Amino acid sequence: MHQHHMCYGRGMRTTVDLSEPLLKSAKRLATEQSATLSAVVEDALRVYLARKATETAPPFRLQTVRGRLVNPDIDLDRTSALIVADDELEYGKRR
Repeated sequence: MHQHHMCYGRGMRTTVDLSEPLLKSAKRLATEQSATLSAVVEDALRVYLARKATETAPPFRLQTVRGRLVNPDIDLDRTSALIVADDELEYGKRR
């Protein structure tokens, strides 16, 4: 068990509902660790939140295409060119 709770001042009091088996396990752990129930719950919550904060998003895979779908004449850095190309596809080229 981590001892992070020692570096924090007194916290706020609150009420939470825990299932009876979870509460018994937490009390047992507190007794084994010579800690308070509050310290056990606080430490477990801190570890859980730290783990959640470091979870990464699922890997992103860039889908690429070849051939006719890519127009080499369009400058992808010019959004106006993209808009014109899109309009020409949808409404046809102006004459």
